[in-house]
Amino acid sequence: MKLKRLPYDFTVCQVSSVENINLDNEFFFIAKTDEELSLVCKTADAPKNTIARDDGWKGFRIEGVLDFSLIGVLSKISSILAENKIAIFAVSSFYTDYILVKASNFDKAMELLADAGYTVE
Repeated sequence: MKLKRLPYDFTVCQVSSVENINLDNEFFFIAKTDEELSLVCKTADAPKNTIARDDGWKGFRIEGVLDFSLIGVLSKISSILAENKIAIFAVSSFYTDYILVKASNFDKAMELLADAGYTVE
């Protein structure tokens, strides 16, 4: 399985309204629930007015389109990183999964996954 490094610094934040989000930006994830409105975006694109934010994330995606019937893809990756005390923030799209780790752990995470047999680009 191939993993593709993303060339961005990411921010995970909580916002009060979608009005604070530039929907023309190239890369972001929005999650809205009955309790909150969250945004994952490139740090350079993070809105000025956030309720809370956590900077310093790097990310990668699982390359290709993942069939919904696949089981354990995210679990295997997260287990390898958890065994090495690396926390993740995962986001899924229709096609694939995106995994963020703190920038200070990113190189180590990529090395661990490569050692586990993943192709890291």
